[in-house]
Amino acid sequence: MHLDVVDLRNFYYRTGLGRAAQRAVRDQVVQLWPEAKGQTVVGFGFAVPLLRPYLQDARRVIGLMPGQQGVMPWPAGMPNVSVLCEETLWPLETGHVDKLVVMHGLETSENPSSLLEECWRVLGPGGKMMVVVPNRAGLWSRSDLTPFGFGRPYSLTQLEAQLKRHAFVPERHLAALFQPPSTKRFWLKTGPMWEKTGRRISSYFAGGVLIIEASKRVHAPTRPGLPEAVRRPLRVLDSIAKPEAKPI
Repeated sequence: MHLDVVDLRNFYYRTGLGRAAQRAVRDQVVQLWPEAKGQTVVGFGFAVPLLRPYLQDARRVIGLMPGQQGVMPWPAGMPNVSVLCEETLWPLETGHVDKLVVMHGLETSENPSSLLEECWRVLGPGGKMMVVVPNRAGLWSRSDLTPFGFGRPYSLTQLEAQLKRHAFVPERHLAALFQPPSTKRFWLKTGPMWEKTGRRISSYFAGGVLIIEASKRVHAPTRPGLPEAVRRPLRVLDSIAKPEAKPI
């Protein structure tokens, strides 16, 4: 079940813990994708906090928000790029997206398989997808203080297996949110230190969220009957009469 857009907005933009989470996750996303010049960048779920670094140079930035969640205008003070959509029926052409970010979308989806099929559809050849989900082994998935405490948490193995089943190739992974999900001033103040230390110690075990990059797998096109035609020998010269040997 998707969370309400008002609750997500209030957490990320009006609380200290939410702003810290936004900064920590976005820093890891930018590490994997430092730029998107001239590309189409799309976010699904509530991924707009991660899209701001691409507003200036990307050809197009779109924030898709599912109907069960609701939509809000974004970014503030700029032309709106957020769109309300069906969870598994996006108003995007097939194969036109270069980069896709999914946050608060997969773990709360009632039909994750259909959602991943839609992700595959909109990505172009060579397109990349980044999925941010609660870490099953982390503290954030066990706390109701944050949106990552709702939905189905994943382990890295589970997430990679699900992506492979839907024709994605997992390539790189990172983790974020190593600080405890606490609103106490000490933890908020020392958050950057915990993030820096956590990245050195573990790539995914201790972090509150998993971030995995996957590429779209496209199979080689096939033509009906081609293998059978290749196996059969060519009969181009069959109609030419073979010379008969004359008796001497």
